[in-house]
Amino acid sequence: MPTRGHLTRRLIQLYVGLALYGASAALFVQAGLGLEPWGVLHQGLAELTGLTIGVVSIVVGAAVLLLWIPLRQRPGLGTVSNVFVVGIAMDGTIALVPEAHALAVRVPLLVAGIVLNGVATGLYIAADFGPGPRDGLMTGLHRRTGRSIRLMRTAIEVAVVVTGFTLGGTIGVGTLLYAVSIGPLAQIFLRVFAVPKASDGSTVVATGTPPGAILRR
Repeated sequence: MPTRGHLTRRLIQLYVGLALYGASAALFVQAGLGLEPWGVLHQGLAELTGLTIGVVSIVVGAAVLLLWIPLRQRPGLGTVSNVFVVGIAMDGTIALVPEAHALAVRVPLLVAGIVLNGVATGLYIAADFGPGPRDGLMTGLHRRTGRSIRLMRTAIEVAVVVTGFTLGGTIGVGTLLYAVSIGPLAQIFLRVFAVPKASDGSTVVATGTPPGAILRR
């Protein structure tokens, strides 16, 4: 049975990871060199509706979570927390970090966003409280259709990027760099933040949705 300290560590990892994920997404926005796939959609919808990008992220996350019902996916604490914490952290960081205009500032801001996103992904996935709504949509479609994780992820991300770009979202070098680097970065930080089992001290990463399934390209 998990000890109180073990559970406390996992909870801290979960919420620090989600907060940093939102902060990293905000750095992409302020760098202005291209957003990660779902960020393109969120920004496009924000332009269309006049809502903040963080609020749009929350609304989209909740809508995606509803799609879990026909897929018979079961959300965890991390799933529900993801919907709210990421969006709140995103808006908070955008309020604190000014938009960059000089390329000498925008490039480091983009790199910081990518690395921080890898750290955040490793933290919250290793906490093992359930996948985020978007990752659960991908794995749910994989189970229901029999199609590969790679195909489901690619199809979903292409759809959200195209839709977001059409609505005014930003794509660019940051979008490409994120696509090629986030998998390796997240795998590294999954090992760094792996939580030992409470029973025998061995190391595990996630028992719900395999991290490889979420990160595989």
